[in-house]
Amino acid sequence: MRIVRGLESYPPDAGESAVALGVFDGIHLGHRAILTTAVGEARRHGLRALACTFDPHPLEVLQPARAPLPLTSLEERLALLAETGIDATVVVAFTRDVAAMEPETFVLDVLVGRLKARAIVVGFNHRFGRGARGDAELLETLGVRLGFRAHVVAPLVMDGIPVSSSEVRAALQAGDVERAARLLGRPYSVEGEVVRGAGRGRTLGFPTANVKPDHPLALPAGVYVCQALVGSERYDAVLNLGVRPTFGETELLVEAHLLDFSGDLYGRRLRLEFLRRLREERKFPDIEALRRQIALDVAAARQGG
Repeated sequence: MRIVRGLESYPPDAGESAVALGVFDGIHLGHRAILTTAVGEARRHGLRALACTFDPHPLEVLQPARAPLPLTSLEERLALLAETGIDATVVVAFTRDVAAMEPETFVLDVLVGRLKARAIVVGFNHRFGRGARGDAELLETLGVRLGFRAHVVAPLVMDGIPVSSSEVRAALQAGDVERAARLLGRPYSVEGEVVRGAGRGRTLGFPTANVKPDHPLALPAGVYVCQALVGSERYDAVLNLGVRPTFGETELLVEAHLLDFSGDLYGRRLRLEFLRRLREERKFPDIEALRRQIALDVAAARQGG
């Protein structure tokens, strides 16, 4: 998949396209339905399958206090977009000028003009343009006038609730990583670099990788069963997300103990996939009690949580 950062970088000689439009935060199953529709439309009509996405999230610019925690970094989002069969993704820098564009102007100048859209695919609740005035109905009206096919993808319903980024966040904030995985179609994950920590895990007999995540985790503090990816290798892992109250600390840390791993991880990239939440984080009366609980956590992870 080709990545085009900025509309000004989009090649003017590129062919006609089918465009999937959206922020696509998290690339959940509902997003995949939109992207798959765009790819199918492109293949049927000899078009280029494009995703048009925005960075940063619009609320980070318009209402920073209400901006949600990202479900993925931009680089993770692009990697997930590539898995859908999209030919190219255009990353539009979201600014107040972009937000102020009238929806008709955005469609005419950006989607139809620059990206040569002959089909535009959106989710049922997608809004765009100044004052979020652009919606599915307007897109269908403009399609008749400007000569493109508008496709509005119906909500994907799971457990009686439409799949959305908000529902994914709600599941994560409750620590329900299993429900989040069903909505995403894959485990919730985070990537980051392994940095040096205090080394307490090693002294307890359970050495940990102290991971500096690429984006904040949308999870409550606690102990989780994970899969850790080191290069092409996978390891079961027990992860503590928290402040280590037994030691009287306050800094939120991500510490993963990889089962049956030996070696040096400092400076390496680690991907962590969350499978289950074992328990909340709590303060233990002494180090020996903490060591016994970690042993129980490891045993639970080995037995499937």
